[in-house]
Amino acid sequence: MINGAHLIIYSRDAEADRAFLRDVLGYPHVDAGGGWLIFKLPPAEVAVHPVEGAEAHELYLMCDDVEATVAELTARGVEFTQPVTDAGWGLLTRLRLPGGGEIGMYEPRHARATDL
Repeated sequence: MINGAHLIIYSRDAEADRAFLRDVLGYPHVDAGGGWLIFKLPPAEVAVHPVEGAEAHELYLMCDDVEATVAELTARGVEFTQPVTDAGWGLLTRLRLPGGGEIGMYEPRHARATDL
């Protein structure tokens, strides 16, 4: 039986992004050896969207109140690269990881599979 999923974020500065997940977002973690931290994430969902052309994968963090979460993370030094916008299915923004990558964050308006 499948009992979990493992997500990999490729980074130009993996140590900085690991520190961000550990120190700024406060995710619990284990050291798999040699400083390779594996983080426990909040409950997750997966969606499959159609695409024409090259396939890509994205990571979005979900929150209950995007404005409050943006304010809290901004106070911790997180840079947001997109203002909060209404995407219909939720209120969406993007934040920059210390390694230069970006991830999305949103307050869903749709039913959440994590509530099942």
